[in-house]
Amino acid sequence: MNLTIYHNPRCRKSRETLQIIMEKGIQPTIVEYLKNTPSKEELQNVIDKLGLKPESLVRKGEKVFKDNFKGKSFNDQEWLEILARHPVLIERPIVIKDENALIGRPPENVKSFL
Repeated sequence: MNLTIYHNPRCRKSRETLQIIMEKGIQPTIVEYLKNTPSKEELQNVIDKLGLKPESLVRKGEKVFKDNFKGKSFNDQEWLEILARHPVLIERPIVIKDENALIGRPPENVKSFL
């Protein structure tokens, strides 16, 4: 099984999701997206697999969102640019299997995906 996780090792939910995957004997490709920021094109690909709008991936509790984007309206392309410039705003973890993806919140979501 080819599995990729967009992972933040400092995030408890992301660590829990990764642990569930590894306990199933799966060694996923781990993308630490804060170190290796995905491009707009990569983000669009992930969003397409999730079946969501870019704004749905925005972590609106983050300081960078509150200070810069709260109360403002952006189209999908603008959200992609914002997420690519500020990867801390990307909801996590995102698990991708083939042409499908899900957000591992709560981490148990990944169990039915595997």
